[in-house]
Amino acid sequence: MTPKQSPEAELADFDRAEFTHFGKTRTIYRRGEGPAVVVIAEMPGITPKVLNFARKVSDIGCTAVVPSLFGVDGLDPMPDNLGYLKSVGVLTSVLVPTCISREFTVLATGKSSPVVTWLRALAADEHKRCGGPGVGAIGMCFTGGFALAMAADDRLLAPVLAQPSMPFRPVGAANIDISPDDLAVVKGRCAAGLEVMGVRFRKDKLSPAARFDYLRRELGDAFVAIEIDDADAGPSPMPPHSPLTEHLIDEPGQPTRAALDEVLDLFRRKLLVDADS
Repeated sequence: MTPKQSPEAELADFDRAEFTHFGKTRTIYRRGEGPAVVVIAEMPGITPKVLNFARKVSDIGCTAVVPSLFGVDGLDPMPDNLGYLKSVGVLTSVLVPTCISREFTVLATGKSSPVVTWLRALAADEHKRCGGPGVGAIGMCFTGGFALAMAADDRLLAPVLAQPSMPFRPVGAANIDISPDDLAVVKGRCAAGLEVMGVRFRKDKLSPAARFDYLRRELGDAFVAIEIDDADAGPSPMPPHSPLTEHLIDEPGQPTRAALDEVLDLFRRKLLVDADS
């Protein structure tokens, strides 16, 4: 078995910085050059596979910007690294305090998580720093809906919702964590040409089909849904859930790789615009 790297080693090719908005300071990690894409990690935090996704974003010519919202940055939480009990302990130690934090909307519907305000400010700051026509963003699992709420800002040109899981079922199975006001702005932007992409496994109970049905109803043809058969998930102790990270099979011809390529192509089309075209 290949030995796992330390969290510090996993982050060695990323530049570390801090960003403060409205008195809240968080660590961010950057890699690459070009227009910014904010990569918002899934539970339990910035894992090696989330960092691998960020590297792919930077490799196409964008700046991957990864904010630390929870967890131990760079830690591989999988049982083959920590053992089953420690792996469960890591997830629980992150999930419980995050769920009760006032910054994250977990059960209530019809709200955008307060942390979205901080993420919008980060995106605006990175747009100023990196340049380009605008910013991309991807939220994953717990943070999936954040990318949609961020799109209430005109600078967000390429929002991606990867297996959005909030609000928790059964309260929010046919909803998503965004306020009516933010949703109205996003719908107006979709009518004007904004494209919103979503990715999930078809039988994922954490990100149910009803959630994508809701997005189709609200956003119409502007919502591009990529749904993958569970049988096409990569091997993992977890049920099929994370097509771009934990369950990605990064080989040509694999459905998860095709989904990854579509996400990266959205960032290319919306952010890497030839000024002379």
